[in-house]
Amino acid sequence: MSYGEYMTDFCENDDASVNDDATQAHGWCDTTIDDAQEQANPQAAQAVERIKRLRQSIDNVDTAIVSLLAERFKYTAEVGVLKARAGFAPEDRNRESQQAERLKEVAVNAGLDPSIEENYREFVVTEAKKRHQRIAQAGGDPGVLDIYA
Repeated sequence: MSYGEYMTDFCENDDASVNDDATQAHGWCDTTIDDAQEQANPQAAQAVERIKRLRQSIDNVDTAIVSLLAERFKYTAEVGVLKARAGFAPEDRNRESQQAERLKEVAVNAGLDPSIEENYREFVVTEAKKRHQRIAQAGGDPGVLDIYA
């Protein structure tokens, strides 16, 4: 059974005004979890409990990711300081190319679409380069990296 079919089993409201176009196109009901749905259907109650546990795990992973990004940016700030003081450019295209290939391989080995590397690079590497540029413009001072810079 597909996710759409599974969710449709729990949907008792066919009112089109309740569901958006994308939801209706897939045959899904409004997936907002509420107590009434949970109490009305034992299968839904089991799904809700599992969803709650999974969401807690997701929240834990999100917290770890943000913490790891903070740690990564500490290291890249130090690299930025060293580059600025040595007179190197904020960006290193060879390093970026090597990282892109390495991260594509990591993504594939993790069972992810290798294009995730592009999204990662767009966000993380672009942010690191911006920080390196700010450090260089500040003459090697990493103090410019406060969260509102």
